[in-house]
Amino acid sequence: MRNGPSTGPSVTWHNVRSAIARSDDAMPRIKDIPGPYWFFFYSFDCSEPVHVHVRRENRMCKFWLDPIHLAANHGFSGRELNEIRDYVETYQKQFIEAWHEHCGQHRGPDTED
Repeated sequence: MRNGPSTGPSVTWHNVRSAIARSDDAMPRIKDIPGPYWFFFYSFDCSEPVHVHVRRENRMCKFWLDPIHLAANHGFSGRELNEIRDYVETYQKQFIEAWHEHCGQHRGPDTED
């Protein structure tokens, strides 16, 4: 048979996640946050209010950072959302600083030198 058995979604997801991790300009990951969650934001989101995206396996959510509020959820349980909210509260200042550092670099030539 030319087409063998499927390698399964976990292999595909691993490949996608690896590619995303290498794409710092499109989706900068916020480093030095311990735990099982991947905190990041998209470069094209800089026109929105300050927020952070959170991913774990095939689940993702988004939290506004000021004030902290769940903006979207795709697959996390209520218990996990509470745990993620604790992370967001703990690292809020670091997330906001990372947002401004990144988005300040992606605003374009609309400021004078």
